Amino acid sequence: MSTIDKEISAEAVIASANTSILTPTKDDKELNKRSAFVLIGAFCAFFCSVGFFNAFGIFQEYYHEHQLQDKSDFDISWIGSFAICAMYLTSPAVGIAYDITGPNVLIIIGSVGVLFAIFMISLCKEYYQFFLAQALVLGVSSAFLITPSLSTLPKYFRKNRALGMGIVVAGSSTGGIIWPIVLDQLLNHSNLGFGWTIRIVAFIMLPLLGMTCLLLRSPRTVAPLPDEKARVPTTKPKADFSIIKKPAFIFCCAGMAVANLGMFSPFFYIGSYATSLDMSTSFSFYLISMVNGASFFGRILPGILADRYGCFNLLFCAALTSGVVAFCWTGATSTAGVAEWSVAYGFASGAIMSLQSACIARLATPQTMGTAMGITMGFIALFTLFGTPISGQLVGQYGWLPLSMFSGATLVAGSALIACSRFSQDRKLFAVV
Repeated sequence: MSTIDKEISAEAVIASANTSILTPTKDDKELNKRSAFVLIGAFCAFFCSVGFFNAFGIFQEYYHEHQLQDKSDFDISWIGSFAICAMYLTSPAVGIAYDITGPNVLIIIGSVGVLFAIFMISLCKEYYQFFLAQALVLGVSSAFLITPSLSTLPKYFRKNRALGMGIVVAGSSTGGIIWPIVLDQLLNHSNLGFGWTIRIVAFIMLPLLGMTCLLLRSPRTVAPLPDEKARVPTTKPKADFSIIKKPAFIFCCAGMAVANLGMFSPFFYIGSYATSLDMSTSFSFYLISMVNGASFFGRILPGILADRYGCFNLLFCAALTSGVVAFCWTGATSTAGVAEWSVAYGFASGAIMSLQSACIARLATPQTMGTAMGITMGFIALFTLFGTPISGQLVGQYGWLPLSMFSGATLVAGSALIACSRFSQDRKLFAVV
C-alpha cells in the first residue's frame, strides 16, 4: 500500500469515529432510554441501603432507652459505624467481581441480603444479635447494591456524570428523610412495637429492591467522557489494577478517607445533642430528617455545577465548607440555631457524598470502574469504622466541643488531601478538574 493510500485510510478511520459520536446511533438511543431506568434503579438501591444507615441516629436513641439500656452510646455507635465499615470493606471484592460478571447477580445478592438483615433486626433482643444483623449482614449486603450502582451509572452518561451521580446518591438522603419519620410515627405514635415496625420497613423495601434488580443493567457499549475521541466498546472482562498507580487516585482516596472519619458524627449525634439541650424527642428525630433533607439538595445542586466547573474543585470546596460548619456546631444552642446548623451541615456534607463518586469515575477507565469504586470504598472502611465510636467516646468523656473540633479537623484535613489530588492533575488555579 502506498503512503497516499495509508493517509487516506487513516483519515477515513478518523472520520468514521467522529461521525459515530456526532450522529445518534441505535446504541445512543438505547443508552438514552436505559439511562433513566438505571437512575431509578440505583436511586432505590441507595434509598434502601445507605439511606437506612443515615437514619441510625433514631436507633442510637431508641436502643439506649429500650433494648440496650445497659450499653453506653459508645457501644451502640459501633453498630452503625461497623455497618458502614462492612459496606466499604466488602466493596473492593464486589468491585472486582463487577468488572468480571456485571451487576445482575451482585444486585440480586445484595437485595436478598438487605431484606434478610432487616427481618432479622425485628427479632433481635441482645447486643450481639443487633450487631450481627444490623452491622455485619446489612453492611456487607449493602456493598452488593452500592458498588454495582456506582459502577454502572457512569457507563450511561457522557456529559452529566456528576449530576447523575448526585441524583443517585441523593437516594440515601431521601432515605435519611423518610426513614426517621416512618420510624418515629410507628415507634412513638402507634402500638405496633419494635418488631412490626422493622418488618413494615422491610415490606416497604421489597418492591423498591425488586425495581433495582429489574432496572440496573450494563449497556452493550460505554458512553465516553466528553473529551474522549471515540466510543469505548465493551471488552472481555478482566481484573485491572492499573488505577492504583495514579498519584491523583491515591491522594483522592486518602482525602475521602480522612474526611469520612468525622463526617458522619453529626448524622449520628445531632439527635443526642438536641436532647442534651432539653429539646423534645420528636424534634431530635426530625433533626435527622432536616440534615438529610438539606443533604438531598447538597448532593444534586453541586453535581450540576461540577459538570461545568470540575468535580474535584467542588469536592475540595464542599469538604472545606463542611469542616468550617462542623467547627461551629456547639455555637448552636437554641431550637432555631440547631435547625439552621443542621441544614447548613447537611447541604455542605451532601456534596461530598455525591462528588466523591464522580471524582473516582473521572480517574477510572470503563474497564477499571468497578475496581476503582471498590478500592476507594475499601480505603475508607477503617476510617468510618472508628469515626463514630471515637465521637461517642469524646462526647461521653469530654463533651460536645471536642466532638465538634474532631469532626471539623478531619474534614479540613481531608479537603487538603483532595486539593493535592486536584493539583496533581492540573496545576492551573482555575482549571476545570
